[in-house]
Parts: sequence; structure tokens; C-alpha cells
Amino acid sequence: MSRIGRMPIAVPAGVEVKNDNNCLTVKGPKGELTRQFSRELGIEIDAAAITVTRPSDDKRHRSLHGLTRTLIANMVEGVTNGYSKTLEIEGVGYRAAKSGNKVTLNLGYSHPVVIEETDAIKLDVPQPNKIIVNGIDKQAVGQFAAEIREKRPPEPYKGKGIRYEGEHIIRKEGKAGKGKK
Repeated sequence: MSRIGRMPIAVPAGVEVKNDNNCLTVKGPKGELTRQFSRELGIEIDAAAITVTRPSDDKRHRSLHGLTRTLIANMVEGVTNGYSKTLEIEGVGYRAAKSGNKVTLNLGYSHPVVIEETDAIKLDVPQPNKIIVNGIDKQAVGQFAAEIREKRPPEPYKGKGIRYEGEHIIRKEGKAGKGKK
């Protein structure tokens, strides 16, 4: 049995979970998330917990078991606390500024890069070199942060660019002088 899949998911107070033919809807203080799961797995909702069961030890069922449980746990966590990713901007003249629901990035290009918030994703710029991506869907927050990072990924020589907070960039040595091997 899957060690992750068999663990029950605690449903905190103020969170409402509905199951309609394995289409799970989770409502909480931060919002509402809906996701369709495989009909092969069983999802039982009790008063204080959600459990996921699988019909057999088939390879497909085993792989879906832990995945489904984790996705449901992420939905519950998202509607209660939400998710956030912090990006750092490194480089001379590289900065971010927020005006309304748009964030303008100056990243050394000949033009500014403008990023707009969506309904599900909110952006915050506490400092000119920091961007915080907030939302209730873990996958959407990670994808949006990756798209922002893609605008100017960190380069290995000087480390300039956009990186995740705490990300370690492997630095390369510059050109060696003449005659050295």
C-alpha cells in the first residue's frame, strides 16, 4: 500500500468538500478549486477527513493513488492558506515596479517587459528586486513564477537574471589568461 496514498487528509474548519463522481470541489476562505480525478479510485469524504482508496495493486492504480491524495491535499491547503513563490531580480538596473494590476520589469532589454495579474494569480512587489506570486492553485502559482523567471533566466557567469528565492546558481569561471591550461 502506498505510504502517501493511505494517509487521510484532514479537513480544517471552514472548508467544504463535495464529491460528484470523482469531480472534487473544495471551498474555503481563500476561494474554490475544482478538479476531476480518475473514476477508478475511490474518494470517501467523512466529517473531518478525506481518504483515497484504490481497487487493486495494478501499476496504474498504485501510481494514481499517491498522486490523487497529494493533489487533494494541495487543494485543501490552497483554499485555507494559499501558495506563494518569491522571485529575486539580480543585476545592475534590473528592477520591477507594480502599477495597478500590471508589473513592469526592466531586465536589460531595449523595452520593458509587462506582466499582468490574472484572476487566480496576484503579484506583489515589496522591493524593486523582489516579486511575490500568490494564489490558491499550487500548479498555477508555480507555472506563473516559471514564466516570469523565463523572461531573463540567471546566467552562469555573473548570476544576473531572475531566480527563485534561495535558488543556488552554479557559477562558471570566466576566460583564462593566455598560456594557462
